[in-house]
Amino acid sequence: MSDFEQQPDLTVCDREPIHLLGLVQSFGFLIAVSADWLVSRYSANLADHIGAPGEDPVGKPLDQLFSEQAVHDIRNRIAYLQGEDSVERLLRIKLRDDLPEYDIALHFMRSLIVIEGEPSGPAGHEDIGITVRSMLMRQSSSSSMQNFFLSGVRQIRAITGYDRVMLYRFDQDEAGEVVAEAVAPRRESFLGLHYPATDIPRQARALYRRNFLRLIADIDDRGAPVLPELDLQGQPLDLSMSVLRSVSPVHVEYLRNMGVRASLSISIMAEGKLWGLIACHHYSTLRPTLEQRTAAELFGRMFSMMLESRERAEASEYEQRSRAITDRLMAVLAQDADLLSNPEWIADTISSAIPNDGVGVYLDGRIALSGMAPDEGQFRTLIRDLGRGAASAIVASDNLSKLHPPAADYSERAAGMIAIPISRSPRDYVVLFRGEKIKTVRWAGDPQKALEEDAEGIRLSPRKSFEAWRQLVQGVSEPFTAPERRVAEAVRTSLLEVILLLSEGRQTDQVRARERQELLIAELNHRVRNILSLVRSLISRTQGATDTYEDFVTTLEGRVQAIARAHDQLTTKQWGAVEIEPLVRAEAAAYVGGKEDRIRISGPEVSLDPVAFNTFALVLHELITNAAKYGALGDHGTVELRWGVDVEGDLLVMWRESGGPPVQAPMRKGFGTTIIERSIEYDLGGRSRVDYKLTGFEAEFMIPSRYVTVGTGTLNALKATDVGKAVTKVDDFPKTVLLVEDSMLIALDIEDTLRRLGAETVVSAGSVRLAREAIADGVPDFAVLDINLGAETSIPVAEELAELGVPFVFASGYGEQSQLGDRFGNVPVVAKPYGPAEVAAALATLRAR
Repeated sequence: MSDFEQQPDLTVCDREPIHLLGLVQSFGFLIAVSADWLVSRYSANLADHIGAPGEDPVGKPLDQLFSEQAVHDIRNRIAYLQGEDSVERLLRIKLRDDLPEYDIALHFMRSLIVIEGEPSGPAGHEDIGITVRSMLMRQSSSSSMQNFFLSGVRQIRAITGYDRVMLYRFDQDEAGEVVAEAVAPRRESFLGLHYPATDIPRQARALYRRNFLRLIADIDDRGAPVLPELDLQGQPLDLSMSVLRSVSPVHVEYLRNMGVRASLSISIMAEGKLWGLIACHHYSTLRPTLEQRTAAELFGRMFSMMLESRERAEASEYEQRSRAITDRLMAVLAQDADLLSNPEWIADTISSAIPNDGVGVYLDGRIALSGMAPDEGQFRTLIRDLGRGAASAIVASDNLSKLHPPAADYSERAAGMIAIPISRSPRDYVVLFRGEKIKTVRWAGDPQKALEEDAEGIRLSPRKSFEAWRQLVQGVSEPFTAPERRVAEAVRTSLLEVILLLSEGRQTDQVRARERQELLIAELNHRVRNILSLVRSLISRTQGATDTYEDFVTTLEGRVQAIARAHDQLTTKQWGAVEIEPLVRAEAAAYVGGKEDRIRISGPEVSLDPVAFNTFALVLHELITNAAKYGALGDHGTVELRWGVDVEGDLLVMWRESGGPPVQAPMRKGFGTTIIERSIEYDLGGRSRVDYKLTGFEAEFMIPSRYVTVGTGTLNALKATDVGKAVTKVDDFPKTVLLVEDSMLIALDIEDTLRRLGAETVVSAGSVRLAREAIADGVPDFAVLDINLGAETSIPVAEELAELGVPFVFASGYGEQSQLGDRFGNVPVVAKPYGPAEVAAALATLRAR
């Protein structure tokens, strides 16, 4: 056998099925019941806890083991479960009159209901809510992040009684560091120790993300097997969410090597990721009660939320500082381009957001260096290597010599770098360098797992020595953080625009087009991220405010269409100030069609800038839809909408409903109400006031003058002829429709829309070729053509349909901005996203011609 074949598999720990060990810790019992409450699985120690008869309980009703009252309480508590990744608890329940009190944990596992019980501890003096509230009050008073960490571990130790409680944070490589510790006297400190990523296998990390609490009461406990071992499908019981799940032999050996007899782990989650753990160790057996563990878990969840909030606040402050940097770069460089060749100025400007020890600039073949940096020849070689990468990618490394081996010759000056590309051709860069930071990393023992040889051969064994093991780290710098990389990206976009402006006069049209494309991609990426964030927020908030799927779809569609209508008007105005009167009419037409003279508007010609216009569009949408659902527009009342400008130039808007049903203030404020009451104040710094009068809902808003542009004219009341009818089905709608759309998901939605309008057959095609084949199979009565189909357009399809005399309309994400030429300039264009009302209106326009 070769040396290679004798080596152990170093990934064996990552593949150990720790959720399928088939054992539970013996301080408690497990029963799994089917949906009809018959016992399917049980732990072998069941009789030790509840004194059940010796015969096999499988197939028996649960009420033969527990009292009717206990089964009733368990059934009621199951209603609180939120899927397979949630656990509910019942504390101090009498399973039978002849048994002591037990604490019960419940969870679903596929088709089974898993019931776990353990003896209750002595009654506490305070309930869980009071305990955790007191803990959180102390936690919130922490003045710094380090105090926040320390307060958390001290409080967990106070309520659980462990000898040692550590806050363990993961880094980008999944290695961990003890960043806070509360430890019993005369125990050595582990604060500052690092642990390799291999100490926590991947499958264990996955369980930590699902099950926030993990208890080991005694590592010498052999556990109780779950019977039967396999179900009818030959599968063991999945114990991922079990509170009693037994311990992997590898982990038992790991804890024994540390001298630990009992442990508890609490997951810390931030931004949906496993940030770290609160790790508790005890040097003798210890089982905190389920009540204590519940308090610890609840505190851990709140700790995670508070930590995430603090980190977000720090990131927000940091990014505000970065925006100021990019603004300064743009303003100054636009006036004095020679500063780009001044690395000292660049370093001074950027250093507050991206600390650095030196700067190198490569622009049009010229080099400028400052501070701790390689020499000119070394820098040119580095730039040549960077040029082989992606044109627009930020490159960051805290170990430059690993990325670029020649850098080993100057690692003491420039051990790390972040390279910011500022053009594509020629490839120019601003490079920030960081000097070598020689440091000693204190590992908890040698970070390499030991290889041992026994009767089975060479095997992988957990580390035995946990004494501090020091590693001298050289040739590396302080790493560049995620916020620093985001700042670098913002700097890249700003410098790219400056370079583009400065090079317009001397570069070819092709090069300028590529530069512009780079800038547009960066801007598009920024805007798309904002839009996706907004849509995600709308989905999340709408989901929580509706009771049925149909209500969810209707409400969400309305809100997205409101944003789309506002966006169309903004793009028509080249993203400048936009009049509010067309927005009012568009919203009214979409949501209160057919109600004559029900909304009357008056006021001067007023325009809002894009930020305020989007906010006002959402507020107006919620006002109109609420009035149509619950207020004056849903009955026989009217709405008066007036606005004016005060002496300060602020826009004052008044909304007044009358003649509708009696009004009461809502018992619970949904997302729509929150938008009405808070968004103008929160987003624009304005004011909002709402009044739920019995005679009708009233609201007043003030939008600050900095967002307002005043015209000279005035408006008439909105008349019935200005308001379109709500569209469900259109008489004489074409029966066979060709839909040309290259996005399958969008096509599915539009197919449903066309059928709701009255189409009997909808044929979808994602390309010009497929569309022509569909026409050859049968000429349609009508067509909806998405203009842009990836690398081609639907114009050839339009030309063929025109020759056949088939009416059609276009659809486009560019809306009215689409350039269709003279031949199709009069064909209606529906702006995406669109629904039944937009399609019906386009068809009506087409027929009117």
